[in-house]
Amino acid sequence: MEEELRLPAITLRQSRGRRLYAFAVSGDVLPSFVTVSRLQRDEDAKLGGYQRPEVLSHIDEIRSYLDSEEAILPNALVVAFDDRVSFEPVENGHSHFGELIVPLDENASSHDKPAWIVDGQQRMAALQNTSKENFEVCVIGFIAEDQEEQREQFMLVNSAKPLPKGLIYELLPMTDCRLPKNLSKRQLPARLMERLNYDEDSPLHQRIKTHTNPEGTIKDTSVLNMLENSLNDGVLYHYRDSRSGDHDVETMLEVLKTFWRAVAEVFPKAWTRPPRRSRLTHGAGVVGMGYIMDSIAGRHRHKGIPSKKQFVDDLEMLRPACNWTEGEWNFGDGVSRRWNDIQNTSQDRRLLANHLMVRYREMTDNQPSEEK
Repeated sequence: MEEELRLPAITLRQSRGRRLYAFAVSGDVLPSFVTVSRLQRDEDAKLGGYQRPEVLSHIDEIRSYLDSEEAILPNALVVAFDDRVSFEPVENGHSHFGELIVPLDENASSHDKPAWIVDGQQRMAALQNTSKENFEVCVIGFIAEDQEEQREQFMLVNSAKPLPKGLIYELLPMTDCRLPKNLSKRQLPARLMERLNYDEDSPLHQRIKTHTNPEGTIKDTSVLNMLENSLNDGVLYHYRDSRSGDHDVETMLEVLKTFWRAVAEVFPKAWTRPPRRSRLTHGAGVVGMGYIMDSIAGRHRHKGIPSKKQFVDDLEMLRPACNWTEGEWNFGDGVSRRWNDIQNTSQDRRLLANHLMVRYREMTDNQPSEEK
């Protein structure tokens, strides 16, 4: 049976056509109309939701505090309403005061509730478990057009907080709003990474570890670093349009997929192993090989995008200098390291990348690209 909840509220206008609603509600009433939109992917790898899993230890800490005698919770929760929610001003016509009308249906599933939590998931969970009754909290609400707008607000609200970076990176490709500079510069590499991870023809298909693909073994940050380096001054840079933002993503993906297919062919054993057993799928290897991709593409640039054969032939020349799964890396000048002593630190990534680049140049100086 459908009912409605009438909440005394204040409405605030912050931009044309957009309003916020501030109100108070008992914590044990929140679950009747607010739900959590979990980050997940469907069978077609389409992203849905935006919230990370609950942190049970954090919830327990908040609940324990709320159970204390003098507990207060001054931070407002933020919720997004759908268009079923409306605001009715008071009779005297003062438009800033009135009632927020929220439909309730006790038989509705969680997906059919009219509000989603944008900020305060852990606090809401703790409020449901506190021993106190009628513990009122402050809530700020807004009416969102769709889940994309909820996702945008979630990212903007949480961009300055210590949320897992991987969660933000996975949401970026689905976001079209104006983002802070630190997020906007990672939107294109995040979009490329998503395609590399979920395109079925990608050699990295479901190999990249993300929140919705926890079984992946290659770190998302390693792939992002590789992509950012190439977008800044490598082969991918030539297919981006910084003015219009109309980047040639498909050509970028063609280069990336062709190169990593060649890597898989030249180093089959190292490619199939997880990072702890192979430095090729390790952060240092992924970043270092990204520089090699740029170098090979630069050597063959007069012929356009290198073919898989061109990538394979050049990688074959580099093979004797690579010790991905056994032996020692010989960095010259008497410096050597066991194969698995290379760590995912900026110093070691730079050491390995420089080694690969120097050896590649040595091997190709007398090898004109026309022969490839």
